[in-house]
Amino acid sequence: MDSYKLIIIKSTVPIGTCRHVKRIIEHVLKEQNKMVEFDIVSNPEFLREGSALYDFSCPDRIVIGVESGKAKSLMRSIYNADIFKNTPFIETTIETSEMIKYASNAFLATKISYINEIANICELCGADIKIVAEAMGLDQRIGDKFLNPGPGFGGSCFPKDIKAIIMIGKDLGYTPNIIKSVMKSNLLQKKHSVKMIKDVVGDFRNKTFTVLGLAFKPETDDIRESPSIFIVKELLKHGGKVKVFDPKAMDNMKKLNPKLKVTYCDCENSACEGSDCIILATEWNQFKSLDFAKLISTVNTPIIIDLKNLFDPNEIRDLGFLYKGVGRQ
Repeated sequence: MDSYKLIIIKSTVPIGTCRHVKRIIEHVLKEQNKMVEFDIVSNPEFLREGSALYDFSCPDRIVIGVESGKAKSLMRSIYNADIFKNTPFIETTIETSEMIKYASNAFLATKISYINEIANICELCGADIKIVAEAMGLDQRIGDKFLNPGPGFGGSCFPKDIKAIIMIGKDLGYTPNIIKSVMKSNLLQKKHSVKMIKDVVGDFRNKTFTVLGLAFKPETDDIRESPSIFIVKELLKHGGKVKVFDPKAMDNMKKLNPKLKVTYCDCENSACEGSDCIILATEWNQFKSLDFAKLISTVNTPIIIDLKNLFDPNEIRDLGFLYKGVGRQ
C-alpha cells in the first residue's frame, strides 16, 4: 500500500473480523514505517445459491458498516447505479453490519425448523400443514417465505452461520438458547424423515429406494449438509438398495462420497423403475411433471414419500400410490 485504500469485506465473517483485519494492516504498515490512510468496510452479500445473479441485480437491501465519511462517500458512489436506485441502503457500524448477515441467516433457519415442528404435530393431530402454512403466511408479521416443511435445511450457509453465532455468543459469555436448539431440531428432522419412510415401508433390508434430488435445494449442485445425503446413508446403513437422480448434483455426490454404493440413474423415470419406495427429497421443477400413471407399472411397490410436499396427495392416491407427505393428511 502506497496510497489510500478502501478495503471491503463481503464475506460472512464472525463479528469483530473487520476490526481484526484493520489491526493486522495497521501493524504491518507500522513495521514498514508507512503512514498510509485506509478504511475497512463491512459490506455483507445476501446472495442465494441458485439465484445469485438475480439477487445481485435486485437486492432486498444494501448494508455497509463504515467508520469514516470518506469510506461512506465511496461506498455510495460504488452503488450509484440505476439497478440499486430503489434499494434500501443501510449505513451502520462495522460490528452491526457483520451481525446483520448472521442474524438474517439464523432467523431463516429458525423459521424452517419451526414450520417443520408444526408439520410434525400436524401429522399426529390430523391437521394439514399446507393450509396451516398458507394461513400463517397471510399474516404480514409472519410472511409466507420459508414456511415449506421438509427434511431439514442444508447447504454451506445456514449450518455454518448458526454454529458461528453460537460460538460468538459463547465467547462473549452468552448462550443463545433458541439458536442453539435450531441445530438440534434440524438433525432431529432429518431423523424424522427416515422414520417416516420406515413407518410406511417397514424393514429396509432388500428394498429398493429411489431418491429424487441430492442437492440441498434446487438450481444448485451443492450437496453440503444436504438432508438427502443423510437419508441415503441411513437407507444403505439399514440394508436398503438406493437408486438416485439429480439434474446437477450427481457429479458432486460421486466425488465427495466415492464409497457409497448407490446406483446413479440417467433420469427420474429410470431411477423409479423397480422401486419399492420413491422419495422426493429436492423440489426440482422437472420432478413436478413425473407421469405417475406410467410409473405405477414400472415400480415394485407404489409408494411415494414426498418430503417437500411437491405433489397433490389426492391425485397421487387416485392413481393407486400410497402417498405420505410432511404434515399432510
